[in-house]
Amino acid sequence: MLATVRSVFDKVGITVTSLCAIHCIMLPVILPLLPLLGLTASHNHAFERIVLLITMVLGFITLFIGFHRYHRKLYPFYSLFLGGFIYWQKDVWGHEYEHAVLMVGATLVVLAHIMNMRLCNNCNSCEDDH
Repeated sequence: MLATVRSVFDKVGITVTSLCAIHCIMLPVILPLLPLLGLTASHNHAFERIVLLITMVLGFITLFIGFHRYHRKLYPFYSLFLGGFIYWQKDVWGHEYEHAVLMVGATLVVLAHIMNMRLCNNCNSCEDDH
């Protein structure tokens, strides 16, 4: 049961982080086009922070399940938290670097999930131990 939850959370974490990064990159392109379509929107920083927090909580739960049940490796956590920290601080670097910083942060979060999935899938003795 936990293996299924972990696998689903890893995939959801990868998807949500990737969609958030695509959203942030495409927003400057799409935003000027919205009035032409009769739509209005604003860049909502609170929404971005909430999505990032949800992503980080799901990521932590997923990585903890993999860590506790399977691989006992900490480096996926390092990647998750470093990526989340960089992502959270994207405004500090200035507007001209925002997209590059965002991509680095999102890549580290996705990489944490990929590392976790690979470590869990490569675990040979887990079926006997648990």
